Amino acid sequence: MRRIRMYNGRTGESIDAVYWVDGKYIRESLNEINIFMRDWRTGTAIGIDPRTIDVATASHRLLQTNEPYMLLSGYRSPQTNAMLRRRSSGVAKNSLHVTGKAADLRLKSRSVGQMYQAAASCRAGGVGKYSGSNFVHMDCGPVRTWGS
Repeated sequence: MRRIRMYNGRTGESIDAVYWVDGKYIRESLNEINIFMRDWRTGTAIGIDPRTIDVATASHRLLQTNEPYMLLSGYRSPQTNAMLRRRSSGVAKNSLHVTGKAADLRLKSRSVGQMYQAAASCRAGGVGKYSGSNFVHMDCGPVRTWGS
């Protein structure tokens, strides 16, 4: 069984979903996750790659906390990504957020360093440490790490 628990401070929404049981993803749960992780600025939702949720879930398990993740960014529409790129040099032009393959997450009970180490130890995608902004980027792209 795999379960993800998150809340979104921008929308006030929460999700607590068992999304994988007996070797199979549960379509209804993935649909809920897609809507929860939508671009809150535009309301647009796409299919979030379940491997992104797997990375977050595996990392969360390693951190041994019951606190749900705070979702800062899941899916980003191309318009939102372009706007964020104009504001920050840390936003990739071809961000995996735009294809539903990334999440920026925070936990109050764990440091960015602890979250980064847990996610990186999964060796299942990209992990970025953003200590200054207090979040960790997790994606299901190529295995790589960055940040300070």
